[in-house]
Amino acid sequence: MLAVLRPAGRPAPDDLLVGLGAADDAAVYRITPDVAIVETVDFFPPVVDDAWTWGAVAAANAMSDVYAMGGEVLFALAIAGFPRELPKTIIAEVFRGGAEKVAEAGGVIAGGHTVVDAEPKYGLCVTGRVHPERILLKGGLRPGDHVFLSKPLGTGVIATAAKEGHAAADVLAGAVASMLRLNRVAAEVARATGARGATDITGFGLLGHAGEMVTASGAGLEIHAERLPLLPGARGLAEAGHWSGGMKRNRRHVDAVFGEQLRIDPGVPAFLASLLTESETSGGLLFSVRPERAPEVLDGFGRRGEACWEVGRVIAEPAIHVLAS
Repeated sequence: MLAVLRPAGRPAPDDLLVGLGAADDAAVYRITPDVAIVETVDFFPPVVDDAWTWGAVAAANAMSDVYAMGGEVLFALAIAGFPRELPKTIIAEVFRGGAEKVAEAGGVIAGGHTVVDAEPKYGLCVTGRVHPERILLKGGLRPGDHVFLSKPLGTGVIATAAKEGHAAADVLAGAVASMLRLNRVAAEVARATGARGATDITGFGLLGHAGEMVTASGAGLEIHAERLPLLPGARGLAEAGHWSGGMKRNRRHVDAVFGEQLRIDPGVPAFLASLLTESETSGGLLFSVRPERAPEVLDGFGRRGEACWEVGRVIAEPAIHVLAS
């Protein structure tokens, strides 16, 4: 898609600070010396059975791209497609879930567009705000920085197992709670601690999105497998092989891009090596800060009542190393 769009458009204006050339999490356009608009769009089919929860998760997932750029949410437009026969009560619950999650973020649904579609889809076009000099970018990794992850892994494997009828109710509830949690606190802490690089972990999995940061930065990542947080029940379901179709595609892509520059220690369990390329929905922020600011990150999350994990560091070599310990 980028190969088609890049040569087709006119030269980007100077105020388009992040556009197609960057392939980042959202577009950023400078309005004044102190204000830039962050714009992103995301939608997908149901990931859970409950209509309200689907709408809320889709909204949280869409807004995450604004947070990954260091921004705050202003408003959103709803995008949806539903079959004609779907009851209006269910459609209303989807919209209500999305609207309430946007309100939690401090924003509002300002409009939208709905079409008839055989497969239900829902999401948002989100508008946010960021200071032009405080944008977080995938290309912001610097050697020596400490790397943090704001949510556990495992939503993809749990959601897949749930569709197959193999996820216990409490395990699915834990995954849903994680997907519903906004990355708002993560963005606040990242800004407050001078984070330099960031992205959110979604469809390409941890290694896929980490790889985007490595490519954009020209620096590498050293990830400690034993430090990676997993949702309760994710390990057992991963060991049982409840993978989505995206897991193998993501792994093939990462292997093709990095080749021998992707090194996973033999001591890393097989289930975890696969989980690193499993798709996530509304996953956490992966971000880096200077070594001297690292203690402030965990403190900042703790004071706001949320957890965060230090999972690695930035290295000079443009590669990804996954260490067993």
